[in-house]
Amino acid sequence: MCGIAGAVWYDAGKALSEEDLGRMMHVLRHRGPDDEGFYLKRLAGENQPACGVALGHRRLSIIDLSGGHQPMSNEEGTLWVVFNGEIYNFRSLRKNLEQSGHRFATRSDTEVLLHLYEEKGLDFLADVNGMFALALWDEPRRRLVLARDRLGEKPLVYQCEADRLLFASELKALLEVPGVVREIDPEALDAYLLYQYVPHPWTIYRGIRKLPPGHLAVYENSQLTVRPYWTPDFSQEERPDWKDAVEQVRELLRRSVELRLEAEVPLGAFLSGGIDSTIVVGLMQRLAGERVRTFSIGFPVAEYDETRYARIAAESFGTDHREFCVEPDAVKILPRLVWHYDEPFADSSAIPTWYVAEMTRQHVTVALTGDGGDELFGGYPRYWAIALAEGIHGLPFWLRWVFHERLWRWASQSRQKSFWGRVRRFTEGLHLPVGERYLEWIAIFNNCRRWALYTPEFQECLAMAHPERFFLETFARVAGRDVISAISLADLFTYLPCDLLVKVDIAAMAHSLETRPPFLDHHLVEYAGKLPGSWKVRGRRGKRILIEAFRDLIPPAIQTRGKMGFGVPLDHWFRGPLAQLAREILLHPRTMRRGYFRQEAIEKLLEEHQQGRWNHSYRIWALLFLELWIRRWIDAEEFLDLGNMLTPVSRAV
Repeated sequence: MCGIAGAVWYDAGKALSEEDLGRMMHVLRHRGPDDEGFYLKRLAGENQPACGVALGHRRLSIIDLSGGHQPMSNEEGTLWVVFNGEIYNFRSLRKNLEQSGHRFATRSDTEVLLHLYEEKGLDFLADVNGMFALALWDEPRRRLVLARDRLGEKPLVYQCEADRLLFASELKALLEVPGVVREIDPEALDAYLLYQYVPHPWTIYRGIRKLPPGHLAVYENSQLTVRPYWTPDFSQEERPDWKDAVEQVRELLRRSVELRLEAEVPLGAFLSGGIDSTIVVGLMQRLAGERVRTFSIGFPVAEYDETRYARIAAESFGTDHREFCVEPDAVKILPRLVWHYDEPFADSSAIPTWYVAEMTRQHVTVALTGDGGDELFGGYPRYWAIALAEGIHGLPFWLRWVFHERLWRWASQSRQKSFWGRVRRFTEGLHLPVGERYLEWIAIFNNCRRWALYTPEFQECLAMAHPERFFLETFARVAGRDVISAISLADLFTYLPCDLLVKVDIAAMAHSLETRPPFLDHHLVEYAGKLPGSWKVRGRRGKRILIEAFRDLIPPAIQTRGKMGFGVPLDHWFRGPLAQLAREILLHPRTMRRGYFRQEAIEKLLEEHQQGRWNHSYRIWALLFLELWIRRWIDAEEFLDLGNMLTPVSRAV
């Protein structure tokens, strides 16, 4: 796993100097502590326009430890590539290329990409199975090719301006280039408060974009073209024989895990005790020649702690298991999260993810994860809830009134996981079409709450903003499927790449740890994504076909357990040790002067939460992260001193 950055320019006045490239790579050193490489060249204009290219690479060595230095070139030095990720089927691809006459100088998977491009041009990723972000410089054509893996496991951002394109693994690297303006995009901020992340292709900065998953970008003659190279069609359901489907799911996931065991460094797995990570670890233990090293994290608050189930799985498989019980100290963790996540990111499960990555890296360099299993096999309770809501619409009119939201406004939302709080949230939005209803459920701040939060001046900046389109347009492509399939597939292409995979990549790479999610092998995704939703969710139970396929691997206690999110007790914290921090920062005159939010709206939010009338913990966290991010990246405060504002969280949990 690595970090990449660079530029191509057609205006000598916008050339990237060696010092500029050096600074870009320096802030990415956590992504690749083992090696560093640069390639800079200026090409004179003859039959083609004059241009320059700069490529930088930081390496975390996983395969071919001594021979995988980058930037890497072909034999003639006409193609150069910087690559972040892993190509899992590189051995079979290499064998086919050698049979076609290609000769290799290294044992690395990176070199395969150069020869694939020589062989197939811009179609070179068609047969690649992996996770990656890459930049390939085609010198004869004076063409830069950027690409990102199909599901968005690896990040890639860029800025395209007149006669220059900059790219990097992380936003902070682009900000090291002189002249790159740190201007907040109001529409991106609005989208952040809806989703808890900034969705692709936007970033929080005006003029800087994320390359969407499964896309290529070609920059040639000062023109940028972005297009998809992977467009799976999930609009139609396929219903094979049940037993055949069970066997196919089993074999595809087994093969995916086997491919992801390739490494020349210590390898382990995150083990939460949920179905997905349990299956992955079980397969690893069967395929590996030694005891698998597994890692779990828990909290002293019982409703957030999964270590008991992780222990059951570890004992069942006989893994070398380590548990970490963490009492997070927000004074220490918040500034580090703000620095590493680059843009506002309000998924509070980044905290336990950060800690499990930090602890895991002390023992291994690569860890397999269970990410993607919930979206692919219907693991979230909200999937059966959306199906239940559709059933309610079929009831007689007089019965539907039982579920009218007005009848449930009394229901407490004081605790995030309370039964009555969930009932109330369920009734909200029942009157809406299914896509809009689901968006209402998952929104941090829905449209009404956001508009009530904003100042009139900021509302004027958002006159043309429609952040809900990101999800609704994705949902529309699969809306003809059953409701469970449509919603889960929409999550697969929105929530998964923009939230979950960002969370894990940033937290892991902050500690120079590579993570590999076997559920996201595109062969498995293409197959499972077409199966009926009823094969995945029945009643309140999800992952029906997955459990059937791996019943022999999953201990009974884990098969029957309820879904537990990988979360933190924010509701406790914001009524205790974090209450002072939230109030002092969110109501500070400096915060109010930014002109985004109405003071009375912030005061009401904090008061309602403190008094237990509502659980606003995720909303408060989103606003707190945003303000701390602005202070670090817009105001350019090098250090965020929170030490005098709160009691350590560890004393309260």
